[in-house]
Amino acid sequence: MKKILTILIIPVLQKHWFADLVFASIRFICGMLLCLEFGSGKFGMPWTPEGQNLSLFEVAAWFPKDVAEYGGIFALMPVFFAWMGAFSEAVGGLLFAFGLKTRITGFLIMCTMLVAIFMQKWGQGTWAILPAMSFLWVAIYHIYLGSGRFGLDYLISKKLK
Repeated sequence: MKKILTILIIPVLQKHWFADLVFASIRFICGMLLCLEFGSGKFGMPWTPEGQNLSLFEVAAWFPKDVAEYGGIFALMPVFFAWMGAFSEAVGGLLFAFGLKTRITGFLIMCTMLVAIFMQKWGQGTWAILPAMSFLWVAIYHIYLGSGRFGLDYLISKKLK
């Protein structure tokens, strides 16, 4: 179990600290955008706009209906998939921004963005797909890299050694 934990937490460090800083800056911006802009409109968080009338960790009523329209397994469990998607954007985005459980949250974000691209935005043109595609690529890079030097995973990994 400890070996799996170490693999998930220990980040890949770049040769120069500046490269880690660049990756961390991109990770932070994308994570905060996911959390504050995309996730908070679907998922009840302390910073969700009051007009949304969402309790903590509550999914907006319209979101499961949208998810059900994707068909297949999404139509069988729309509330579950809506909750997972909104959670990965709101909570996962926050964890991602600060480099905590970076690979796990990167995986959740990747799954959410793949669904957004192929089930929601596909057919609406390149510009509609672009935001989800951008988050997807950042998530994929960080699934491999982890948090780098500038993330909470790095500080935790130093304690594990």
